[in-house]
Amino acid sequence: MAHSSTIHESLTAVFQVRRFPRDIAAGRSSVDRAEGMLRRCPPDQRTELAVLLWERALDPQKGTWSLPGGRLRDDEDLDTSARRQLAEKVDVRELSHLEQLSVFSAPDRVPSPRRIASAYLGLVPLTADPQLPSDTAWHPVSALPDMSFDHRTVVDHARTRLAAKLSYTNIAFALAPDRFTMSTLREIYCAALGYDVDPTNLQRVLSRRKVITPTGATAAPGRAGGRPAAVYRFSDSGLRVTDEFAALRPPGAS
Repeated sequence: MAHSSTIHESLTAVFQVRRFPRDIAAGRSSVDRAEGMLRRCPPDQRTELAVLLWERALDPQKGTWSLPGGRLRDDEDLDTSARRQLAEKVDVRELSHLEQLSVFSAPDRVPSPRRIASAYLGLVPLTADPQLPSDTAWHPVSALPDMSFDHRTVVDHARTRLAAKLSYTNIAFALAPDRFTMSTLREIYCAALGYDVDPTNLQRVLSRRKVITPTGATAAPGRAGGRPAAVYRFSDSGLRVTDEFAALRPPGAS
């Protein structure tokens, strides 16, 4: 089918590790709030990597769920467009990391007029709580709803990119709070990777690569008491390659 015009749009797969916790009492440190998000959830809930989606109210594909995005304006570049769409349409402004993912240009990816999409991967830290519009919600990546057009494929690409970069970069800084215990960081890695990670090995690897640094502080003990956990921070607040040949594999993988 011939196209009389082509529209260029940006789409962003925004990820956050979530367990949809109850409200956390005010006045606690960011470390204790992060620990509370993971400790205080019912035991039948799991920590999940979630993606931000909005429900289409009009055709085409009314009722399906879309990634936030829209048309590139004549006076903006793609990065600016992606950030504007997130701020205007889903009120997400607290991005720790944003990177271009891929270009999706199949002629039939959406109904006419033709649209070419530049897709992005965006990350939001655990402690952020954006105020979402009523038609927007976080969905577990492991149980996506009926999605619009090729947006599920975009999410799959973004999840694969994130999992790969967790092995050879420090990208977890963008999902974690400013200060954290190894228990919190392990939960973040497990949720983002989709499989279990040994906490002792994770701490050893990240410390050896100088990805994390002990702060000298300890977190408040949990209800069961015990020895207070050491608090860490990421050594850098920007993306860097730590070991280009590394891979974090599931337990039992060769």
